[in-house]
Amino acid sequence: MVVINFNPVASKKLYMQIYHQILSEIELGSFKKGDKLPAERELCELFGVSRVPIRQALSALELNGFVYSRQGEGVYVRSNQITLDHSESAIFFKSISPEDIVEVRMTIEPLIIKFAAQRATDEDIEELRLTLKEMEKETMAGVYVPETDHKLHFSIAKASHNDLFINIMAAISNAMKQQEMWKFIRDRTVTRPDYRDINFKEHQLLIKAIEEHNEKEAVEVMKKHMKNLYDRYWKD
Repeated sequence: MVVINFNPVASKKLYMQIYHQILSEIELGSFKKGDKLPAERELCELFGVSRVPIRQALSALELNGFVYSRQGEGVYVRSNQITLDHSESAIFFKSISPEDIVEVRMTIEPLIIKFAAQRATDEDIEELRLTLKEMEKETMAGVYVPETDHKLHFSIAKASHNDLFINIMAAISNAMKQQEMWKFIRDRTVTRPDYRDINFKEHQLLIKAIEEHNEKEAVEVMKKHMKNLYDRYWKD
C-alpha cells in the first residue's frame, strides 16, 4: 500500500490545494497508471477536511483527464505521464468556481423571488407558466435541458422588476455556462432521473408561490431548492 503524507490545507478554495497535491503525487509516480486513489473517507482524514472539497478536487482531476471514476468502486489514475502545464490548462481555475456559483445563488435567489412574488404581473406569470410547461414536457420525455432551467430562473428575476437583480441573474447564468467543472458535475448529478423529477416539482412549487403572490412561501421554497441544489452537486 502506498503511504502518502499529504499536507493539511486551509483556504476558501480548499479543493484547489487538494487538487494540486494529489496531481503532484501522480506526477512523481507515487500513484501509477491504473492505481486506485485513497477512498474519500481516507482523503478526508489525510487532508483534514470534509467530503465536499475532496469531491470537488476529484471531479476537477477527472474533468482535466488525470483520473477516472468507476461507479461504486473508486477513482483511478488515468496516466502519470502528464505533459500538460496543469496550472495553465485546467479550465476551472481560469473562471469563477462552482463553489462561488452555489454560494451566490443560495444567497441572492431567495431575495430575488421575494420581490418577484410581490411584483409579478399577469404577463410575468404567463411567461413563467409557459417555461414551466417546457420543463414539464422535457421531464416527461426523460431529459434535462439546462437552458430551460436558466430561462425559468431568469424569468423569476425579470418578475422582480429590479434591473440589478436581472443583471445579477444574467451574470450567474453566464458563469454557469462558462464554468466547465459546473457543467461536468451537473451532467453527472442533476440529469439523473430521480433528481430530474424532483427538480421539476421544486420549480412547480416556486411558480405556484409567485402565482399566489405568497412571498413568504416563495422564499422558503427557494431556500430549500438552493439547499437541495448544493446537496445534489456536492453531497451525493
